Amino acid sequence: MTEPSHEAGLAAHGSDAFETGLLPVMRQFLLSYETPENQAWQRAYMVAAERWGEAIGLPAAYALMKLLRAVLDCRDGQFSFIGPFDLELRGTLTPDEAALLQMLHHMRRDQMPGAREAVAEVTGGHMDPHVIRAGLAFAHRFPAGQAAALPEPPRLRVVA
Repeated sequence: MTEPSHEAGLAAHGSDAFETGLLPVMRQFLLSYETPENQAWQRAYMVAAERWGEAIGLPAAYALMKLLRAVLDCRDGQFSFIGPFDLELRGTLTPDEAALLQMLHHMRRDQMPGAREAVAEVTGGHMDPHVIRAGLAFAHRFPAGQAAALPEPPRLRVVA
């Protein structure tokens, strides 16, 4: 975890509700990668399941974890983020967080020119195939416009 510089507000990035919901999950995973003994990855999965239900939240968290692993491998583990428990900066993004969310934003909408620029920013200027593959897999599984609503509770009916 690093001290954010040139932070920007979350609302300024035009993210939809699903992308905004990825931020706390992403921060838990990043904290887990930085300090593995705290096992923040468990909280990441819990936050995702609480937000979108298990059917959507757990696969979304898993796909995001794979993307973050590819990004961290590409960047030699260097990624600035705001701690998930920093309530004062909760709605603020570091440049790295903003670039990653922007990449997903463009990929989920199939906006390839914007996605290419965002990939270059996330990867430090080179088109890393592992980052691209993980990002596109996430975007394919969770495209923009797809409802990520909580599942309805089952209804009991009497059948005669």
